[in-house]
Amino acid sequence: MNEYDHLRQQLGKRVKARRRQQRLSQETLAFQAEIDRTYVSQIERGISNPSLHVLCKIAEALLVSVTDLLSEPESATE
Repeated sequence: MNEYDHLRQQLGKRVKARRRQQRLSQETLAFQAEIDRTYVSQIERGISNPSLHVLCKIAEALLVSVTDLLSEPESATE
């Protein structure tokens, strides 16, 4: 797996983890971020590569910074 694929997979895992921490469904996150629910699923599975604009909308809906979604986790338990 190249670095791009790795980053996309990690982003998806962090979006999913943050969403679950806040007890949001994919549908609720999608509504709050004004994107399609299937797109949230694709991002979480590492299939889609969201634009910076979409990433900002997701971060805002999750009440985190874009940096938080893109940074490497501090522990390997994620």
